[in-house]
Amino acid sequence: MAAYQALGMIETFGLVFISQAADAMCKAGDVELVGYENTASGYISVLVRGDVAACQAAVDAGVKAVEAMEDANLYSYVVIPSPHPGLEKIIERYSLDRLIPDSAK
Repeated sequence: MAAYQALGMIETFGLVFISQAADAMCKAGDVELVGYENTASGYISVLVRGDVAACQAAVDAGVKAVEAMEDANLYSYVVIPSPHPGLEKIIERYSLDRLIPDSAK
């Protein structure tokens, strides 16, 4: 996918919740799962990119999936329709290619 497409992000507490969110996000729209980041003290964020409508559908589905789980702790979520090119430096940090070595794929 081309750089600087819309971004969709969800942050919640715990791997189980973020995995549920990521699954719902990928199923809900034509988005690319960019990656994830363990931000602090168990909070994990997941990032997708695609066109604005797909990212919005993905984030909405992810939020709904987390909220449907018992004891869910949804921290934050956002869709950025037209991210500044400078955000690419942050997006690279999330990349699954960077987080998972080729030998583990």
